[in-house]
Amino acid sequence: MAVTTAIAIYFLIWWIVLFAVLPFGVRSQHEGEDYAQGTDPGAPIVARMAVKLAWTTGIATLIFAILAAIYKSHIIDVAALMNWIRPPH
Repeated sequence: MAVTTAIAIYFLIWWIVLFAVLPFGVRSQHEGEDYAQGTDPGAPIVARMAVKLAWTTGIATLIFAILAAIYKSHIIDVAALMNWIRPPH
Protein backbone atom coordinates (compact mmCIF):
# COMPACT_ATOMS: atom_id res chain seq x y z
CA MET A 1 0.00 0.00 0.00
CA ALA A 2 1.40 3.38 -0.96
CA VAL A 3 1.97 5.96 1.77
CA THR A 4 -0.47 8.40 0.20
CA THR A 5 -3.13 5.70 0.05
CA ALA A 6 -2.56 4.84 3.71
CA ILE A 7 -2.82 8.52 4.69
CA ALA A 8 -6.05 8.91 2.71
CA ILE A 9 -7.57 5.79 4.29
CA TYR A 10 -6.54 6.94 7.78
CA PHE A 11 -8.05 10.38 7.13
CA LEU A 12 -11.36 8.83 6.05
CA ILE A 13 -11.45 6.54 9.07
CA TRP A 14 -10.57 9.47 11.37
CA TRP A 15 -13.32 11.65 9.90
CA ILE A 16 -15.99 8.93 10.22
CA VAL A 17 -14.95 8.20 13.81
CA LEU A 18 -15.06 11.93 14.61
CA PHE A 19 -18.71 12.11 13.60
CA ALA A 20 -19.42 9.01 15.68
CA VAL A 21 -17.65 10.46 18.76
CA LEU A 22 -19.02 14.03 18.61
CA PRO A 23 -22.40 13.35 20.27
CA PHE A 24 -20.94 11.46 23.26
CA GLY A 25 -21.40 13.27 26.57
CA VAL A 26 -23.08 16.34 25.09
CA ARG A 27 -25.53 18.19 27.29
CA SER A 28 -27.49 20.88 25.50
CA GLN A 29 -28.30 24.24 27.05
CA HIS A 30 -31.97 23.45 27.48
CA GLU A 31 -30.98 20.42 29.63
CA GLY A 32 -28.83 22.56 31.92
CA GLU A 33 -29.77 25.19 34.46
CA ASP A 34 -27.93 28.06 32.77
CA TYR A 35 -29.34 29.16 29.43
CA ALA A 36 -27.48 31.85 27.48
CA GLN A 37 -29.95 34.23 25.88
CA GLY A 38 -29.67 34.55 22.11
CA THR A 39 -28.15 31.11 21.56
CA ASP A 40 -29.68 27.94 20.21
CA PRO A 41 -31.16 25.78 22.99
CA GLY A 42 -29.58 22.70 21.38
CA ALA A 43 -26.06 24.16 21.59
CA PRO A 44 -23.78 22.21 23.92
CA ILE A 45 -22.92 23.63 27.33
CA VAL A 46 -19.32 22.39 27.11
CA ALA A 47 -18.14 20.87 23.84
CA ARG A 48 -14.91 19.24 25.22
CA MET A 49 -13.42 19.13 21.72
CA ALA A 50 -9.86 18.36 22.86
CA VAL A 51 -11.03 15.20 24.60
CA LYS A 52 -13.14 14.19 21.62
CA LEU A 53 -10.26 14.76 19.19
CA ALA A 54 -7.99 12.63 21.39
CA TRP A 55 -10.56 9.81 21.52
CA THR A 56 -11.10 10.11 17.76
CA THR A 57 -7.38 9.82 17.05
CA GLY A 58 -6.99 6.82 19.35
CA ILE A 59 -9.96 4.93 17.97
CA ALA A 60 -9.09 5.74 14.34
CA THR A 61 -5.49 4.62 14.89
CA LEU A 62 -6.68 1.33 16.40
CA ILE A 63 -9.11 0.68 13.52
CA PHE A 64 -6.48 1.58 10.93
CA ALA A 65 -3.88 -0.67 12.61
CA ILE A 66 -6.29 -3.61 12.58
CA LEU A 67 -7.20 -3.06 8.93
CA ALA A 68 -3.53 -2.61 7.96
CA ALA A 69 -2.60 -5.84 9.76
CA ILE A 70 -5.38 -7.70 7.94
CA TYR A 71 -4.18 -6.25 4.61
CA LYS A 72 -0.49 -7.02 5.25
CA SER A 73 -1.10 -10.59 6.46
CA HIS A 74 -3.38 -11.38 3.48
CA ILE A 75 -6.15 -12.66 5.73
CA ILE A 76 -8.54 -11.21 3.18
CA ASP A 77 -7.41 -11.46 -0.42
CA VAL A 78 -8.04 -8.01 -1.91
CA ALA A 79 -8.08 -9.29 -5.51
CA ALA A 80 -10.70 -11.92 -4.68
CA LEU A 81 -12.69 -9.31 -2.77
CA MET A 82 -12.66 -6.98 -5.78
CA ASN A 83 -13.82 -9.81 -8.05
CA TRP A 84 -16.65 -10.51 -5.63
CA ILE A 85 -17.69 -6.83 -5.46
CA ARG A 86 -17.39 -6.11 -9.19
CA PRO A 87 -20.73 -6.41 -11.03
CA PRO A 88 -20.98 -8.96 -13.82
CA HIS A 89 -20.28 -7.76 -17.37
